[in-house]
Amino acid sequence: MSVDFLDSNVFVYLFDEADAAKHAAARSLVADALSHGTGVVSFQVVQETLNVLTRKLKVIARAEDAESFMQHTLVPLWRVQPSPALYASALDIQQRQGFAFYDSLVIAAAAQAGCRRLLSEDLQHGQRIGRLRIENPFRA
Repeated sequence: MSVDFLDSNVFVYLFDEADAAKHAAARSLVADALSHGTGVVSFQVVQETLNVLTRKLKVIARAEDAESFMQHTLVPLWRVQPSPALYASALDIQQRQGFAFYDSLVIAAAAQAGCRRLLSEDLQHGQRIGRLRIENPFRA
């Protein structure tokens, strides 16, 4: 079974309803990932998502709501933990591809999880890095 790596922006759009199309796409992606086991996230995505939910949204999430979201949505998808090998891979990607370090860490986590697709609006749609293809799930 193929799994996709979901970047933090996918989860943020669950809470940001300003763009109805992105909100609907995010809901569908996350629902499918949870119900079919086809989604993966890393510790970094958990951290970034919780930071945005509790600090950066127009209406910030209450601590108990963020905790519930973490337990019921993020934790079931959380498969990649920090390790020296993950950081070494991220540094290699940064060096070879020229990405920022945190983007390289997301790419390294997706590759480590064996994902074929990285779903993110923050990187170049269609770009390939090894077996991994970057796709913007919100692209019109």
